[in-house]
Amino acid sequence: MKVKYNLLHEEKNTNARLGTIETNYGTFETPMFMPVGTEATVKTLSVEELYDVHAGIILANTYHLWLRPGEDIVNKAGGLHKFMNYKGPILTDSGGFQVFSLAKPKDITEEGVKFKNHLNGDNLLLTPEKSIEIQNKLDSDIAMSFDECIGWPATHEYVEQSVERTLRWAKRGKDVFNNDMQSLFGIVQGGEYEDLRRHCAEELTKMDFDGYSVGGTSVGEDKPTMYRMVGYSTKYLPKDKVRYLMGVGDPIDLVENVIRGIDIFDCVSPTRLARHGHYLTKYGKYNIKNAINKEDFTPLSLDCDCYTCKSGYSKSYIRHLIVSNETLGARLLSIHNIRYLIHLTEELRSAIKEDRLLEYREQFIKDYYGEKGLPYKEEQFIKE
Repeated sequence: MKVKYNLLHEEKNTNARLGTIETNYGTFETPMFMPVGTEATVKTLSVEELYDVHAGIILANTYHLWLRPGEDIVNKAGGLHKFMNYKGPILTDSGGFQVFSLAKPKDITEEGVKFKNHLNGDNLLLTPEKSIEIQNKLDSDIAMSFDECIGWPATHEYVEQSVERTLRWAKRGKDVFNNDMQSLFGIVQGGEYEDLRRHCAEELTKMDFDGYSVGGTSVGEDKPTMYRMVGYSTKYLPKDKVRYLMGVGDPIDLVENVIRGIDIFDCVSPTRLARHGHYLTKYGKYNIKNAINKEDFTPLSLDCDCYTCKSGYSKSYIRHLIVSNETLGARLLSIHNIRYLIHLTEELRSAIKEDRLLEYREQFIKDYYGEKGLPYKEEQFIKE
């Protein structure tokens, strides 16, 4: 089935939305945070642990699964759900971000993008048609259009050319898309330029995708610039389709971009932070390796309902695991960090429902940043 977005409530003071998204594996409330399972696994976690943190949709990476084990292996297994034993919805990205992170400008042509296989050095070509073919075989619930994600800053002329290519690629991908159990999302690009974001959003809407994503953020810009990019995009997208902000997971970014009308997020940050010994709490981000934790036998957070915090694991023990390079330490912190971000979206949903999102934002900033204040210059947050 195609995913269906249901708008339940618009927050009266902002552009935030409370809704649900219907999928092949159930209906889930939005805003939501999606854990990232790049190579068909959320690093160090079992699917049972994902259920336990109340994960809904999770994300897998088309480019990496194309290289290993290959889309045909996953297809023979019965698709990603059976391959990784996840009984929930899965979204696959298109490989477009690898255009930004792996390819050189000269390797981006109208046909597609040339890559060096980072595993064995083989020459590869990823086209819009190939990206869709791979995702069709992976049989995710949501597939993404192949787009060109460019860095920041970039000139208006360059971004305009890139947007037109993204639109042509989107149409090519949609023309060959052929999985009735899968939904296809278009990706809005346009850099920091409102006219280009508007043009891209309006042209994609004419193509009638099943949902829409905001791409081209977190590519070097500061936070206020990112927030403008998002606002420039969502204001021109239809209200009856889900809006997905790709690759964003800093807690303040979830708050600010929910205000701007985003419904779903994904990011590798919670597990990446965990592997480096960092954990998230209501009162900020902390490093478990700090000496103060050596004799601290309390949980990571008294406010958290995750397995790590409720099962008696102390900061002292987790610190010992991390400094000893024991995998269990990263696993326990990953469970906690993912649950923190999912719980944050649960709180955001409550604030939207009660029309108190700006008040929630103010209290969040006081709690999370304290005397340090925001890591960027304050802006006006009014409904556009």
